Amino acid sequence: MLTTIDLAKYPFVKEAAEYIKSLGLKIDELTSAEFTEIVNRAEERIKEALINTKISKDWLRNDIEILSFPTAILLLNKIKDEKIKRRYALSEAKRAYEFLINEENEKILYIAKETFNWKIDFANITINNKFFIFKIHFLNYLRNAVKIKDAKWKLTNRILREGYVYITKEEAVRLLEEEIQRKILAKIEDSKIEIKNFEEQIKRIIGYSNKLSFASSTDLPKTIVFSAFPPCIKKIYESIKSGGHASHIERFTLTAFLLNIGLKPEEVTQIFREVSDFDEEKTRYQIEHIAGARGSGIKYAPPKCSTLKTYGLCINQDELCNKIMHPLTYYKKALKLWRKKVDRRLH
Repeated sequence: MLTTIDLAKYPFVKEAAEYIKSLGLKIDELTSAEFTEIVNRAEERIKEALINTKISKDWLRNDIEILSFPTAILLLNKIKDEKIKRRYALSEAKRAYEFLINEENEKILYIAKETFNWKIDFANITINNKFFIFKIHFLNYLRNAVKIKDAKWKLTNRILREGYVYITKEEAVRLLEEEIQRKILAKIEDSKIEIKNFEEQIKRIIGYSNKLSFASSTDLPKTIVFSAFPPCIKKIYESIKSGGHASHIERFTLTAFLLNIGLKPEEVTQIFREVSDFDEEKTRYQIEHIAGARGSGIKYAPPKCSTLKTYGLCINQDELCNKIMHPLTYYKKALKLWRKKVDRRLH
């Protein structure tokens, strides 16, 4: 059913693993000059994912493209930064989506069944003037639709008959994208193969992550003005200062925000002293890690507004919130407005 070209497009399918196994390639052979192209392409895949959030759909040779995928998995397994792994998995899944959306329905069905064990079949039925190509078991549907933040994906808004949800081709491919992303992340985490002599590649990969497309804080003013904080950050800050509970994502968001607007790790540590479960040593370590003083050396930025919305942290939106996509951008714009007000009072 799948050709070698298909394996290059979808290197996560079981046939790709069988193809690689048939070659008899040993991991320690990857360090030899003969396999330089494979390692280079693996690194390139990761680099494209980190910098562009998109992996090229073009390749020169099928075997190199197929072998570069598990090689990239091996490299990522040796990196502790979860952000890098998630970014890669997402980019590979998006690449697969772009291929799948143009495939014949039979091939989509085959991959869904054979690689992911979906209970899915052709429906080819029109309901309420909408044509549905596939029907998928509700458990397979829910497993992937739950990650998609759009009301139309809620099971209550779907056509469900005898345990099966009716979906279009585009919806089937979108659900597969979620499944592919999860499968790749699992491959990275579950890899038990030891690799050596790839220190330079791993170092460069970590370096690429510094180019992630987060809002830049290099041009932020050094003056810290609480009134210029975004509503979401204010809420987390006030909750923590009053000794309230804060989730992991809330603590990370506030810490990354404060570090990026100029506070030092020790100053941020003092803010968390009011939290009931405060552990100074643990808190200091985590803050220094986010600041880039420990671990990978990467200084983290707070999540984008879209991510904060996903976690339910985007609250009390004001007029400025509708014009920005990142808390740091909000702070910069709000601070400019605040300074204009101060200047008018002085003059």
